[in-house]
Parts: sequence; C-alpha cells; structure tokens
Amino acid sequence: MGADVAGGLRRLMVHRKDGPVLARGALEIARLEYPDLDPDAYLRRLDDYAERVRAAGGAGLTDQVLALNRILFREEGYAGNLEEYYDPRNSFLNEVMDRRLGLPITLSIVYLEVGRRVGLPVEGVSFPGHFLVKLPVQGGALVLDPFDAGRSLGEEDLQEQLAQVYGDDPTPPVAGLLNAASPREILVRLLRNLKGVYLRRNQLEKVLDVMNCVLAIAPELASEVRDRGRLLERLECLRPALEDYQRYLELVPDAADSDQVRSDLIRIQQDAQRIH
Repeated sequence: MGADVAGGLRRLMVHRKDGPVLARGALEIARLEYPDLDPDAYLRRLDDYAERVRAAGGAGLTDQVLALNRILFREEGYAGNLEEYYDPRNSFLNEVMDRRLGLPITLSIVYLEVGRRVGLPVEGVSFPGHFLVKLPVQGGALVLDPFDAGRSLGEEDLQEQLAQVYGDDPTPPVAGLLNAASPREILVRLLRNLKGVYLRRNQLEKVLDVMNCVLAIAPELASEVRDRGRLLERLECLRPALEDYQRYLELVPDAADSDQVRSDLIRIQQDAQRIH
C-alpha cells in the first residue's frame, strides 16, 4: 500500500499543481492506514462546513472568521489532542474529521480547506514547533491557532512559542517565520510528523512507507534521501541504501556529513560484494 500511496501523491502533485491538492493529499496519506478510504465523503463534509459558514457569516472578513471558528470549534467540537498528542490517528485527516481531534497541522488543514471554500484568503504557516494559519489584514497578518480553537496570536504569543523551540538560543525574528506554506510544504511537514510518530514506536516499515511518500512529492529533499538510506541499511536493504547515499552526494556533494556518507557508501559496496 505504501507504494500505491506514494504513487498517488506523485500523480496528485503533477496533475493538480494549480488546483486544490491539500485535502486530497492529506486523505491520500491516510490511505497508508486506511486503504479503502473514500476521500469524496470527507471532501463533501468540508463542503458542508463551508456552506454553514456562508450561511452564518456576514460579508466582512472578521464575521467570516468568527463564523468559521464557531462552526468548527464550538458546533463541531474540533480540538487539539493534548492527551494523546503522538497518536498516529492525529495525522490522518479522516480520523481527525471523524474524532474531531488532531494536531496543529491537521486541524489547520481542515481550517484552510473550509476557509478556502468560503473565499477567505487563509494561508498555512509552517511556524517552528507549531503549525498555524494566517490571514492578510491591513498592516500585517492575523495569525490564528486552530489547535486552540482558532485563537488569535499576538507577537508575545509567537515569541513564547519560539522560546519553547529554541530554549536559551537566540530566536529568529517572528516576521521572517510567517511566510505562507505551499500545499507541498504542508504535506511534507505532515508526513515528517507521522514519520516521527512511527519512529517513536519503532515501526520501521511504516517509517519507510512515509519516507517514500515524502520523496514522492519532494524528491530533492537531500536530508530525507540520506535518512531513507540509513533506514534501508538498518533494514538490510543494501542496494537501495547504496542508491540513496549516492543520490544524497549528488544533491549535496559538499554537505557537512559528506565524508561520513562516502565512508558508509564504500562500506555498503564492500558488504554487498561479500554477500554476492
């Protein structure tokens, strides 16, 4: 199934470059665990949410945002899953929509998709440690946290979030971290979150499926190529591991760890020769 999902994501990104790919991509990822998933059922539910927002909201941006927050978080009960943050179900959009529980990024996907349907210029923000959404307003941006019922975040809130990520290290300026994330970037971050969940559980075959999906939609991500090579080596798939190490060195020949990767590559070649 992992290969099917990776192929589906690749086709989606190729054929829908200029179209709505975010929800479909997230639902395609969910097929890793739910191969019989019907994506159209969940897309229709997003359409229904949008119809309710249109009916409840006024013409202004503020009224629409308030209506969107009310319907998703009060009426439907969407919330951040604080108690079971690392439950893999939090990363699958179908489960998030069925259980009304999720991660910052999956709740943001719901928010973005409904907002887009009602014409709100809402964008995803790949903020360090916590995915957010924003809307352009006069003089700046309105930053919202779907993990916290769509709460509006100010500069101080964002600085506190950065402090949690960077600790005692200097933090970068907030303004430079509020750039809009593309659907591809959002899906890659979603997959990386899922990869981390499976690594915590030592479910290495599932980690490999997720990494294949990442590289299906972002094949130039050198660190993912290298990390997949390491995982393949750990799984004793030496030839594919060798290919990933070679690809990594082609992508970033002057990487800080290039000498180590070259050493690993030579060792794998020698091991493969002994096996054969």
